[in-house]
Amino acid sequence: MGVLVSLEKVTVVHGLAHVLDAVSTGVLGGARIGVVGRNGGGKSTLLRVLAGTQAPDDGRVTRPGSTTIGLLGQTDELDPTDTVRHALVGDRAEHDWAGDARVRDVLDGLLGGVTAPSVGGLDAIVGPLSGGERRRLALARLLVADPDLLLLDEPTNHLDVEGVSWLAQHIVARRTRAETAVVAVTHDRWFLDAMATLTWEVHDGAVAAFEGGYAAYVLAKTERERMAAVTAERRDNLLRKELAWLRRGPPARTSKPKFRIDAANALIADEPAPRDSVELVRFATRRLGKDVIDLVDATVSLGGRTLLDRVTWRLAPGERVGIVGINGAGKSTLLRAIAGSLPLDAGLRKVGSTVSLAFLTQEVRELEAFAAYRVIEAVEEVSRVVTLGGKEVAASQLATRLGFTGMRQQTRVGDLSGGERRRLQILRLLMAEPNVIILDEPTNDLDIETLTSLEDVLDGWAGTLLVVSHDRYLLERVTDRQVALLGDGSVRDLPGGVDQYLELLRVAPAYAGTSPQPRAPGARGSANPGHSAASAASAPSAAELREARKELARIERGLSRVAEREAKVHADMAAVASDHIAVLALNVTLRQLVDEREELELAWLAVAERLE
Repeated sequence: MGVLVSLEKVTVVHGLAHVLDAVSTGVLGGARIGVVGRNGGGKSTLLRVLAGTQAPDDGRVTRPGSTTIGLLGQTDELDPTDTVRHALVGDRAEHDWAGDARVRDVLDGLLGGVTAPSVGGLDAIVGPLSGGERRRLALARLLVADPDLLLLDEPTNHLDVEGVSWLAQHIVARRTRAETAVVAVTHDRWFLDAMATLTWEVHDGAVAAFEGGYAAYVLAKTERERMAAVTAERRDNLLRKELAWLRRGPPARTSKPKFRIDAANALIADEPAPRDSVELVRFATRRLGKDVIDLVDATVSLGGRTLLDRVTWRLAPGERVGIVGINGAGKSTLLRAIAGSLPLDAGLRKVGSTVSLAFLTQEVRELEAFAAYRVIEAVEEVSRVVTLGGKEVAASQLATRLGFTGMRQQTRVGDLSGGERRRLQILRLLMAEPNVIILDEPTNDLDIETLTSLEDVLDGWAGTLLVVSHDRYLLERVTDRQVALLGDGSVRDLPGGVDQYLELLRVAPAYAGTSPQPRAPGARGSANPGHSAASAASAPSAAELREARKELARIERGLSRVAEREAKVHADMAAVASDHIAVLALNVTLRQLVDEREELELAWLAVAERLE
């Protein structure tokens, strides 16, 4: 594997700040590198230096003359007078590019196929396209060109969950040649994990390299920080003994996967679950009562399209729901209908008397009125203290947790970057202490460190949470269930999470042809009325529902008994750990219990489906 580009003691200075400070690194052929770091930390600058579009203030950049480089910046350079066809393939003959499976794959994945319906067709003019459509077109053009070194700056912006999944698969499948490489700046942690074989962290002018994607990066960084601070800790001697054992053993022992697994297990052994869901729901019920927000037979039409068709959805106190869906399916419309900012064409919206709702929109215009305020003044204008996780947190403390440290709290709101404005918007929302929060694409412009802090804050917040996001990692991290809008006017529950949603999209034509009964998830098992007499006739009777509930209770008792038996077997195994024969015999019993538990769980899901 040759070196496609190398940096030697490269320095870039912005004002008085060293964005890159004597950085030496390189990109090898076959590498897939994810770049992470704080907003303004130098990630985009690093890409421009690699691409050659920005010269360093000091140091040397070396590129072989034969290497082709393509850069997707955060702003596209498309000619507004071009057609989509010319922007994509230039003057290439149609039989040339249309017969190329790689080009067809790009068009299918990003633009809806050879006829490009998602951007109005191949003969559409670029100028009138929306920002998201231009972004997809710019990315598609770069992938069609297929340069040796692909540099991507936030490639998942304006991509939905399906688009992000496709892009990760495309990079892994198509960028495997030894003479090609990918470097992608991204805040999408799922994409980073799925795509990257190496992670670069840009911080304080330096570039630190970590093997693997996001999960491996978090583990390795935690290990480094722990080892840097462990000199005064009681684990000192144990670590030295472990390292000595590794050095004495065979060389292969230092890289065996089991060591990394054991290290990860040791790091999280005493770490509690991210949040105590039972306690939060109990507290949320006390704050909200039993009624939150109900949509009953709700119908909303916009532009001649029915986005919500007789949807019934009853939100429960403490419920945490993630919403995914194809672009234009009505996700933001659903949020606005729930929030009451969009009137229903038909149906009923009921709101509990104790509901205090906060809605984070995709815009940050509401901060324009506070342009002259300092950050801490804009936060304290809402409140000086907020309760999180049962503890009072001062406005300055919460601001620090979300990235406004030290003197940054004294910065004027008008001077903040887009990412910092988004953080301030979230801060003000949390300081109002709502008991229902609706977040529409909250990850826009936020770096990974801020996202992690936001997730930590939400872990201690008690109330009902609705999140629309294309960030799969965030959805699975902060919500307990996911639902999907597939463009047919219904809201569909996703017991299998985002993976089930992607599978539904793969069979979308067949699914749409079946005209399924639309359902809306709710804590009370509320289902949307069917669109036909046949669907109404298929609804279970009251007697069948009673029988299903009895069956569900029986299965839950069985699961409880199996869990108790599993715990006993684990305890027995620990007691006879030195007797490998006894441990093997207990392991057989344990496997049988695991199989029994899995059968009961499948039966539970089947019965629960009947109760929806």
